[in-house]
Amino acid sequence: MMYASLGMLDLGSLTQFSSKDSSLATGSNLFISSQQLPKLSVGPGKLLVSSRHIHTRRLLLSRTRAKHDHTVMTDDLSATKNIKSDMKNLKILDLDPGLEPYKDHFEYRMKRFSEQKMLIDQYEGGLEDFAKGYLKFGLNRENGSIIYREWAPAAEEAQLIGDFNGWDGWNHKMEKDQFGVWTIKIPDVNGSSVIPHNSRVKFRFKHSNGVWVDRLPAWIKYATVDSTRFAAPYDGVYWDPPPSERYEFKFPRPPKPEAPRIYEAHVGMSSSEPRVNSYREFADDVLPRIRANNYNTIQLMAIMEHSYYGSFGYHVTNFFAVSSRSGTPEDLKYLIDKAHSLGLRVLMDVVHSHTSNNVTDGLNGFDVGQPTQDSYFHTGERGYHSLWDSRLFNYSNWEVLRFLLSNLRWWLDEFKFDGFRFDGITSMLYHHHGINMAFSGDYNEYFSESTDVDAVVYMMLANCLIHSLLPEAMVIAEDVSGMPGLGRPVDEGGIGFDFRLAMAIPDKWIDYLKNKSDDEWSMNDITRTLTNRRYTEKCVAYAESHDQSIVGDKTIAFLLMDNEMYFGMSCLKEASPTIDRGIALHKMIHFLTMALGGEGYLNFMGNEFGHPEWIDFPRVGNDWSYDKCRRQWELVDTEHLRYKFMNEFDRAMNLLDDKFSFLASTKQIVSSADEEDKVIVFERGDLVFVFNFHPDNTYDGYKVGCDLPGKYRVALDSDAWEFGGHGRVGHDVDHFTSPEGLPGVPETNFNNRPNSFKVLSPPRTCVVYYRVEEEDILVETGVEEEETLVETMKIHEATPATEGKAQSSEIPEEEDDEDERLI
Repeated sequence: MMYASLGMLDLGSLTQFSSKDSSLATGSNLFISSQQLPKLSVGPGKLLVSSRHIHTRRLLLSRTRAKHDHTVMTDDLSATKNIKSDMKNLKILDLDPGLEPYKDHFEYRMKRFSEQKMLIDQYEGGLEDFAKGYLKFGLNRENGSIIYREWAPAAEEAQLIGDFNGWDGWNHKMEKDQFGVWTIKIPDVNGSSVIPHNSRVKFRFKHSNGVWVDRLPAWIKYATVDSTRFAAPYDGVYWDPPPSERYEFKFPRPPKPEAPRIYEAHVGMSSSEPRVNSYREFADDVLPRIRANNYNTIQLMAIMEHSYYGSFGYHVTNFFAVSSRSGTPEDLKYLIDKAHSLGLRVLMDVVHSHTSNNVTDGLNGFDVGQPTQDSYFHTGERGYHSLWDSRLFNYSNWEVLRFLLSNLRWWLDEFKFDGFRFDGITSMLYHHHGINMAFSGDYNEYFSESTDVDAVVYMMLANCLIHSLLPEAMVIAEDVSGMPGLGRPVDEGGIGFDFRLAMAIPDKWIDYLKNKSDDEWSMNDITRTLTNRRYTEKCVAYAESHDQSIVGDKTIAFLLMDNEMYFGMSCLKEASPTIDRGIALHKMIHFLTMALGGEGYLNFMGNEFGHPEWIDFPRVGNDWSYDKCRRQWELVDTEHLRYKFMNEFDRAMNLLDDKFSFLASTKQIVSSADEEDKVIVFERGDLVFVFNFHPDNTYDGYKVGCDLPGKYRVALDSDAWEFGGHGRVGHDVDHFTSPEGLPGVPETNFNNRPNSFKVLSPPRTCVVYYRVEEEDILVETGVEEEETLVETMKIHEATPATEGKAQSSEIPEEEDDEDERLI
């Protein structure tokens, strides 16, 4: 079988740092005999070598060369045995027998992963030490000096320049070792650093054509730009604040929730004013809103420095630097610590799928036409993404692995992030990057010569590292292809992500809202889309993220209500049919997505209250306006506007999961998707959900199936007055079940459910019912029995805690009383 990502032996360079010695290793090259190189037969008379050995000719050196010579030239029987064991113990094939025909592929990539990890263990002291590259590369303090190291094999000469030497580097020339690493040591003078904190620096080097260029250090930890100059270049900044200015974390990371309820946010556009917001303003003004709506996780976009604001943060220029538009590294630490104090975990939107092609400010500036083994990127077409106009990493390059893995550890260790959402995974998984591909689910689309095994191995290493450093980390993959095994552990043969984004769901809703009338909505098509996921791999569902509201498109609220949102949202007059329909469907679409679409839920900032219009970053085409690059919080804060209803329902959705943990439940049964009635009935956990999408029909005495017998009451009602509804569903009604058919014989049951009860189902409403246990009787708290959870909206101490319930003890006592509201 032809394997993906094979290539001739690449004689690149590697750099080794001894885990026991802070100095760079020195010595001459090591060679591996051809007998040691694994051979893969791919056809008559052809012999190729796996590209994982991309740098083995000049392998790592230490001061005890004989020892390393012996290590490299001698078979490590135990390591070989472990690799073979990893290859054979592929539990993923047991979980999905349909993958058995692709066993060779899984064994090959597991072999690649195991051998790459073994090399890292052997020459770098392990994956965790390998990922400490930021302690060596870039500018670091060591024993009364600043030492600057930069991997730039293509450079012929190099200097460090900056404010400290008047931008004249002739007295600060750097030395290059045999691995392409340039180094300079600058001792302190009179006990003080020669390079002051917060001063500008750059890496100046000459390449083969004799031209000198200035670049930002690849590992720079802060970068700024002169905002008074249009299109001014960025400067690297040496960031080493004194103890009095260094932020110290005060709060521990919150526990990992069973099911993430994620609030996707962009700090820069989070102000209600037309400007860039700051980390500290976001922490003080926006975090309380997120907590009040009962989310348990924040996903922060655009944190890594990006010179072009309009890229939404996805054209990264400086991977180790926080975006300076919103503040300093210490300001970001304040934000994350504040989130932790509120019981909110923080994920970072990390971009390792590509990088900006900006040569002046970014990593691309180190590419001066050298071979791929001496570059961060592939050469030619393989190193360029035609749709994104960006550069693509060479994931088989040792120094690229060090750079990217260290980048993940940097954000976890230095800033206390709780995990990542990996952007653009589809582009990484395949050589075609998903361009012009319509994935049908055929397994041949995932496991072929199109698979980029180099990138797959990198992601396996990344997930191993993250979960080793932080076992409770959460890592989410943005993949549109549906690659099987993406969300299974590495030791099973998977790629190791905890969740994947359910990206087909928002596309389905946009299609319905744009192209179908209400009577054309198919209940079966909707439920099929929401439940079409691999049952062994968790998904984060969402109706809309930032993607759905960028310029050229609209938020779901604006698609539903359009221009009437400008004049029809006042509660001081009766709602028009458009507004009434829009608010009702906005609640139903988001809640159905949450309840049926995955094991987690995501909402983009502002959409919880039906933010109007769209997102448009400042650019030439809009005269550099910030008007559509902000969040209009005043809309939801104005008491007489109807935005508050959608916000209240969003809060109630999250509270329902707090109480009943239905997102984490593996019990999900759709008992009815009636095309004529336009009604969907399903169970998630022990809750029963009834969604009536019919525009006109009210069903009185509508029979719904359920699993457990007993008494049911309303847990959440989208038609309640407090959610902008019409109050048509009585909350003082007990719904008693009736047995259906023979126990254990589904064909004799009602919709294959052994019990049923009857409900009132008005048009365009969703109502959730919970089964009343004896200990749930509210009389014990002094509340009249006929009062429902919706009406009391308070936590009753007699209600037993549910496994997976949010940790209210983590929230400061000064939080608003509304934080304790329960449905």
